[in-house]
Amino acid sequence: MARPRKPLLSRERIVEAASALVDSEGLDAVSTRRLAAELGVSGPSLYNHFRNKDEILDAVADAVSAKVDLSMFDPSDGRGWRTALHDWALSYRAALTEHPNIVPVLARGPGRRPAGLKVADTVFGAMVRSGWPPHQATHIGALMRYFITGSALGSFARGFVDDETAYDPADYPHLGQAHLLADRQQQVDEGAFTTGLRALLDGLAVQYARRPDTSADTEA
Repeated sequence: MARPRKPLLSRERIVEAASALVDSEGLDAVSTRRLAAELGVSGPSLYNHFRNKDEILDAVADAVSAKVDLSMFDPSDGRGWRTALHDWALSYRAALTEHPNIVPVLARGPGRRPAGLKVADTVFGAMVRSGWPPHQATHIGALMRYFITGSALGSFARGFVDDETAYDPADYPHLGQAHLLADRQQQVDEGAFTTGLRALLDGLAVQYARRPDTSADTEA
């Protein structure tokens, strides 16, 4: 009986294997040797698709960017710029939350990654179309990326140990409940993100209202 053929090696298979490694073990777990072993191929065969580890990690990061919903920026969608930014931020953060170990790569910017560039282009275009001057639209894109990726780089709640003796009232009179934060990670981090996003968008709305020309305002 003929032995079953192994699936042909492809960029997609390499990215899928690398993504699984990053998710389970972190960025340091990824190497061409390790990936070749996971895929059951020889190491040099990977170089037919990627030149090095950095290119592989870029592709993994771009696969995450491709999961971000951009439909709210479509001119036919009907959402104003503020609602669109809000809904996009939630989608973006959700994608990063599913793959937190790749966030440091994403935080470096889109580089030449097609999906990452599509995100940047779409957000910038939507802001300009909504009446923001181009330089401010650039600032908004950067601000949102800083805020969203920054929120996904680490957990505030996990920054505190669950040992109440670490927070002596004599030294830290206001941290008597800090040891409980780790057990409330999702609640604390999501609450912080929601609060920060609301404040950020409120601030942008004030700037928008102060523009000399408000004829393009599509949202109160």
